[in-house]
Formats: sequence, structure tokens, C-alpha cells
Amino acid sequence: MLKGIFWDNDGILVDTEPLYYRAMQETLAEVGIPLPMDLYRRITLEEGRSSLCLAQEAGFSDADLSRLRDAKNARYSRMLQAGITPLAGAVEAVAALRPYVGMAIVTSSLRDHFELMHRHSGLPQQFDFILTREDFHNTKPHPEPYLKALARSGLRPEECIVIEDTRRGLEAARAAGLRCLVIPGGLAPDAAYPGAWKVAANLDMARRLLEGELAAETSFTESSFPI
Repeated sequence: MLKGIFWDNDGILVDTEPLYYRAMQETLAEVGIPLPMDLYRRITLEEGRSSLCLAQEAGFSDADLSRLRDAKNARYSRMLQAGITPLAGAVEAVAALRPYVGMAIVTSSLRDHFELMHRHSGLPQQFDFILTREDFHNTKPHPEPYLKALARSGLRPEECIVIEDTRRGLEAARAAGLRCLVIPGGLAPDAAYPGAWKVAANLDMARRLLEGELAAETSFTESSFPI
């Protein structure tokens, strides 16, 4: 029985992936390191590594890497302050599913970035809890973020579904024993997602798939996480 949904944030609820890529690309360009999109896709969206590894491989010191990370985060914060709106269908999907299942956001974003993204969205209030980068040691594709979400929710893996937009997110969900519904992100629309429970073209289709799963498994009674 479906009792919980764990939502990724970037690329699922808000369209921030292009901004993050631009912040990283511009930061590395200042020290002479190019970051073409295909390389970013492989390193970050598939392997789940920071693209700052390119600076490390180029011989930059730990202190240099720390300064680059701070510069990238500051640049990204400035971009987010310009205003972010939820992706099409996000508000409607969350509102439609909220009465029937417990819901949480599990994101690799820093807490302050997450709060900037959702200053005016109203979405965080619809979730039982939110886990950001500060809440786990290992980030996706490691299963730790979703294992922590499971522990916090009090549910079993078979009672939950994850919504993700990248291969690294899918791998994290599967490694935690969770079904994963993938909505391919705009930066990697043609990527393959082996092992996904379902692949949906957009949030509206994802909502209909989840409503169908709920209709097949339960009588649509109101629910939230047992916390």
C-alpha cells in the first residue's frame, strides 16, 4: 500500500538545475576550467559528483577548492534571489496527493538555497518534513538521503515511492530499496533510467500515475507520516 512519497526538489518542484549549472560553469571559467554541458551531465547528474572535482584534478589546493565552492554558492544565491517559480504542475500535483499520503522533500540543496527557492512558493508547508544537504553525510547517488527519509517517516520501503529527475536520484532511491518515478530533467531529457518504476513526461502525468496507484491499493483515506 502506498503511504508515502519522497519528492526531489531541483528539477521536480522548481526549475533550478540550469541556474546551478550556470553558477558552476561561470565559477570554473574564472580559473580557466571549461565545463561543457555534456561533461556536467556526466559528472553531476549521472555520477553525483561536484564539478569542482575538475579543479581538484587540475591541481588546485583544498583552500582553493573551498574558495571556489564559496564563490559558486554566492553566485547561485544571487541567481536564486532574482526569483524562482514552481515548475508547471507542481502546485497542483502536491495539492492533489497531499490528503492521501505522507510527503517529504529529500534534496541535495543547501538549506539556505532551498529557502531562497521557496520564499514565495508555499510548497514547503505542504510536506511533513524536509531533508536538505546538511541532514546527511553522503549525497545522491548514495542511498543515505532516502534511508534517512525512511527512518524519519516510520514507513517500510515498499510503502513509499520517490519522484526524481536524474539518474543519480534514481540510483539513490533504488539502493534504498524504493520504487522511483522519474520525470526526466530538462538538462538530460534523453537519458536512460534503467530500473525506474515508471517514467513520466511531466508532473501532470506523474500525478495521474500516482493517483492510479492509490486507487488500486487503497480507498483514498487521508494520511500523513506517523511522526
